[in-house]
Amino acid sequence: MTAVAEPLVVNDAPAQRSPRIATLILALAVGLGGAVLAHRLVPQIGILTWAVALGVLAANLGAVPTGSARILGRLTRRFLRIGIVLLGFSVSFTSIAALGVPLVTMVAITLLSTLFFTTWLGRRVGLSPSRALLLGTGTAICGASAIAAMEETAEASDEDVTVSIAMVTLFGTIALVLLPLLQQPLGLTGEQLAIWAGASVHEVGQVVAAASPAGAAFVATAVVVKLTRVVMLAPVVGAVSAVRRYRSRGAQTAATPPLVPLFVLGFLACVGLRTVGAVPEIVLTWIQPVQIAALGAAMFGMGASVRFASLLRGSGRVVAVAAGGSLFIGLVSLAGLLLVTR
Repeated sequence: MTAVAEPLVVNDAPAQRSPRIATLILALAVGLGGAVLAHRLVPQIGILTWAVALGVLAANLGAVPTGSARILGRLTRRFLRIGIVLLGFSVSFTSIAALGVPLVTMVAITLLSTLFFTTWLGRRVGLSPSRALLLGTGTAICGASAIAAMEETAEASDEDVTVSIAMVTLFGTIALVLLPLLQQPLGLTGEQLAIWAGASVHEVGQVVAAASPAGAAFVATAVVVKLTRVVMLAPVVGAVSAVRRYRSRGAQTAATPPLVPLFVLGFLACVGLRTVGAVPEIVLTWIQPVQIAALGAAMFGMGASVRFASLLRGSGRVVAVAAGGSLFIGLVSLAGLLLVTR
């Protein structure tokens, strides 16, 4: 039976693949458009998070073509890699250097300690290594984008990605409400609030919302601090990949993945181009919507592979880990902030 079935699949595939790809691209485009519209209605929730949520909803309502999981997976990962590479144009090494060594060091220590703590906590409560690592990465670095970039290195499933994004979105939203309320009781200046938001809140949009009570002049500071965490994504992915490779050096594998995925190196190259001014400002304004569109389509595709039942499985432990990681990064960054800006 196998010998007969394989030629049939091979012969029919070219005729079936083109309409399936066209239908899937249309679904991704519609999902992305819906995410953009939803973000305009509720700007506190980012486009990427909306895209994941709409993907999950579409899949569970039967709006995504059936029997196309493999093609959808390939399209999703291509869009993902394009989006991560273009994300590098959003920050330069010059703007990071302007923060000063003490502040950059504080951000780095906060990031690494949060990554270790959240991943450790996830393993302690029984989460899979992949899910624990994604929760730690999203909490420590930059929410959905970091989770997506770490997916391949973590050997995570789309379900792991979707659950992790949902958690960092939930607690990032809680943080953007709490931080401004704590400014006066803690006696923080506008600049300190902005730095705290940039060093602890998960998504860029949430950072802007959390820092906005400090005034427009300090929102830019919060964004630069946040983007400092984004730039640290590449070395963190490389380090995690090296550790995982070392631990599995005795295992039999069909192929050895690269130490640092090529799209992460592309991300660093784009940061370098932005730093040396090789890309005109007018081009940068065109790149940003393309980057958001690519990541948004990828997130919709990831969400479309998930079913509601799987999201609810073990949800209590996931919430506990996400809450613990968010509380940890908030406290450590606040302590570091007070030490650096005293």
